[in-house]
Amino acid sequence: MENNISLIYSNQLSILGKRDIIGFGSNNFYVKEIDKNLSKKIMIENHYSKKVCNDATTHIHLGCFINNELLGVLQFGYAMNPQSMDKIVEGTKLNEYKELNRMWFDDKAEKNTESKALSYSIKYIKNKYKVVKWIQTFADERCGCFGIVYQAANFKYYGEHNNIMWQFKNEIYHNSIITNNKRNMKKKLESMDFHTSAIKIELRQFRYIYFIDKKCISKCLLIEKPYPKHYK
Repeated sequence: MENNISLIYSNQLSILGKRDIIGFGSNNFYVKEIDKNLSKKIMIENHYSKKVCNDATTHIHLGCFINNELLGVLQFGYAMNPQSMDKIVEGTKLNEYKELNRMWFDDKAEKNTESKALSYSIKYIKNKYKVVKWIQTFADERCGCFGIVYQAANFKYYGEHNNIMWQFKNEIYHNSIITNNKRNMKKKLESMDFHTSAIKIELRQFRYIYFIDKKCISKCLLIEKPYPKHYK
């Protein structure tokens, strides 16, 4: 059993004369801020999507360390449509929510690492970013298990929806990239043979929300549903 589970602080004092919160956990299992370039490199090399969100979207990069070995990365930031938050929880301002944009763990990480790292990440965000009231995430059908990791971390479940995706040259692209004229990726794909070679697919996504501020539960505009069972 772990002892001394607590916030992790920087060694140096900030300009305000205080040490900054940089992580949460114990000596042998903790999450801690890591360099964004290292975070992005690990995610691109290991995550099934082989992609990361841009810097304007993702701005919290946490590494999961087990016995001081970096065995996981969690990236938090805004949703794909940052202004959609008040359509989910009424009255939410832009800085009052976070979305788990990407998550990856090494296969040699111990059992239940994902849910434990999520729990520690939430405690870190709760203390570091006190204005944040809730955290949203999606389980992708490609992962399997329909979000059992989030269920274990006490997220509430708010249903599923279908996303249109495009498979092209062994990569998957979200439909919004293809339809948004302002995205550079659309222009890049149009210069290739995307429209003649891409395969349209539909994937289910399962929405989960963790409420740091329990008062927001009653303000949620979505209907909470029973957890989906992965064996179905």
